[in-house]
Amino acid sequence: MSRYLDMVDGPEHVKKLTVPQLQELAAEIRTELIEGLAKGGGHLGPNLGVVELSIALHKVFTTPKDKFVWDVSHQVYVHKILTGRKNRFRTIRQTDGLNGFALRTESEHDCFGAGHAGTALSAALGMAAARDKRGSNENVVCIFGDAALTNGISFEAMNNVAHTTKKFIGILNDNEWSIAKNVGAISGYLNKLITNPRYNQLAKDFENFVRKLPKGELALQLAHRAEGGLKGALTGVGLKPTTSLVESDGRGGHGSPVLFEEMGMRYLGPIDGHDLPLLISTLEFAKTCDHPIVIHVLTQKGKGFEAALKQPEKFHGLGPYNATTGETAPAKAGTPPMYQDVMGQTCVKLAKKNEAVVGLTAAMPSGTGMKHLEKAMPERYYDVGIAEEHGVIFAAGMATMGLRPVVAIYSSFLQRAYDCIHHDVCLQDLPVIFCMDRAGLSANDGPTHHGIFDISYLRCFPNVIAMAPANEDELADMMFTATTVNHPTFIRYPRGAAEGVVVKDEPALIEVGKAVVQSNFANNGGRKVALFGLGPMNAIAKKAAAQLTADGYDVAVINPRFTKPIDAAVHEQFGREADLIATLEDHVLMGGYGSAVLELLSEKSVTTPVVRIGWPDQFIEHATTQDELRAKYGLSVANTVARVKAHFGDTVSATKLVGGA
Repeated sequence: MSRYLDMVDGPEHVKKLTVPQLQELAAEIRTELIEGLAKGGGHLGPNLGVVELSIALHKVFTTPKDKFVWDVSHQVYVHKILTGRKNRFRTIRQTDGLNGFALRTESEHDCFGAGHAGTALSAALGMAAARDKRGSNENVVCIFGDAALTNGISFEAMNNVAHTTKKFIGILNDNEWSIAKNVGAISGYLNKLITNPRYNQLAKDFENFVRKLPKGELALQLAHRAEGGLKGALTGVGLKPTTSLVESDGRGGHGSPVLFEEMGMRYLGPIDGHDLPLLISTLEFAKTCDHPIVIHVLTQKGKGFEAALKQPEKFHGLGPYNATTGETAPAKAGTPPMYQDVMGQTCVKLAKKNEAVVGLTAAMPSGTGMKHLEKAMPERYYDVGIAEEHGVIFAAGMATMGLRPVVAIYSSFLQRAYDCIHHDVCLQDLPVIFCMDRAGLSANDGPTHHGIFDISYLRCFPNVIAMAPANEDELADMMFTATTVNHPTFIRYPRGAAEGVVVKDEPALIEVGKAVVQSNFANNGGRKVALFGLGPMNAIAKKAAAQLTADGYDVAVINPRFTKPIDAAVHEQFGREADLIATLEDHVLMGGYGSAVLELLSEKSVTTPVVRIGWPDQFIEHATTQDELRAKYGLSVANTVARVKAHFGDTVSATKLVGGA
């Protein structure tokens, strides 16, 4: 029984609870998170870490008037529970359920949507500037993680805060992790703030403020004890509990965190992010400040669930698990490998045979499969943090010195480095190899993570070679081929399990721009249909061909393999021989592979009709599975068959025609 959670149907109810009641509410919410996500999975670890912080925010501030801007926003589950979505919480990331991120169309309490790191400070500053311009008095609170400080956008925003507004509250949620362990100088800098008790100019004012509150002296004493213990736990350094929030630096003065102070943002902390009385007092103080402030809050990712504490990377975001033990079901025997693992293992093979090959990722060693290279050859592996723009230019610099960098980044995340791809890689025609994971849908993550735009955003660049494997063996061949060409190469492949094709011990060289005719016309007298199935849609093309053949059609199936350059000879040949061409792609239709085919046929004066199967011109919602969305939008065997038959005016079964062009 959830005594207090049952009572909370909105933020106004949080304000009515006492601190001891709120602490019980926190425990109940942790139970709901652990049990509620066990069946469908989700971002468990990050949300366990912000339970007290989320409660304190709603205790002190009033949404939707006050604005909470969450960086990445995968840690808004508690916020959703507290803002009227409690009864739908167990639908999160499922078909027709709650979105896994903040979503403006879902609730008035979600003031800004996000699924990528580094955006919150800029968005919150924009809101603060708009508030100042119209003369209103909303509080704007930006909750950003330590991982956001590996992203350059955050620093661009911080550079503008002080001369844009006088009232801005930033909360640095420091759990030392993004998805993987944080890397780089910023992580080291924050660790120094934790271990070095030289506090800031606001600390004395804060002490005076807290002492005036009911039981303020007790709150300070508890804070001091927690503060010393937490520092020791996180850093392994034994520190005696401080007797003041300001301590001498040994030279007769008091230190201050230069990074934030020099940017005009006054710094307070670090404080225990699981101490509710201290959090509430600190946020109350922040409301009174007439200058930008950053509150450094220390939290534990996965707090309250032993399995998540032991494996923070695994429990950042995961599928179904045992709510008691945290165990996840082992892969079934015979299950094909994940595409990301094939990529990582192939990268190791290539690196062992070619000293120029190095691997690079942006804080996603497990998600991209680069963990295999990190483990096997750590000296050839680089993690740049959540800094895709830097990562791409970093790789470009490597390529000028003779290296062959393999850059593994999700398709949707690579969008962040679009200008870098253009200006620093393609313009200079550098042989950087991009492995774009999650090309296609990331079903339960939703539109912030769907990788369905990359063919369009890459086709327009000169010098590009772009490929899409139909199976895991072809992925390995494409990676090997990419190491032999002196141009930027892009390989897109989907999330999840591959096709179950055996990967050769030694990858083969592929002729650039050459398609594969998998089955040709039988010349059986039926209407001739050429199905061009790109990447994972090749399997759907084969199944559709089997059904059409059974119904008397003469069907050819082609694996295009390349989206740039496409095989002009093969496309023209089938364009002239076929009665109908159908292109199938796991990508938006606008500007995609099918568009490239239409352009080519037009240039060759081939007038054969083309049916295009792909995603429509809209942002695709989230769902429990990819297959549900493919069925809804027509990227299916049934719809492909129906579209072909409808073109010829043949009888179509009860199958409803969906989308396409």
